Amino acid sequence: MTIAPEKTTAMVQLGLDDAWLSVCELDRLTPGRGVAALLPDGRQAAVFLDRAGRVHAVDNTDPFTGAAVLSRGLLGSALGRPFVASPLLKQRFDLETGRCLDDDTVSVRAYPVRAAQA
Repeated sequence: MTIAPEKTTAMVQLGLDDAWLSVCELDRLTPGRGVAALLPDGRQAAVFLDRAGRVHAVDNTDPFTGAAVLSRGLLGSALGRPFVASPLLKQRFDLETGRCLDDDTVSVRAYPVRAAQA
């Protein structure tokens, strides 16, 4: 009898302070869509897999409305920079830096993110 090797999948991990937090399996993410992940301190992160296969994570709270909705936003790019547009007021947030592309005085936290073998 042959036993097939166990399939290992990459885990999406967020960098929090000096530790990595596993939030989901990479193959659970759909390119172009986001998911919300509950963090240990009660906040939420919006985690995205872009169409190029890169994983990004920013705070899920829209700073203009206070609603936890950025994971429901639309992904795009401007001048080669990936962003998520809030589904409420449409402000765009750079997925690498968290900076609002429409108001330089506003930003959200951008998390270090990696896909690591479980």
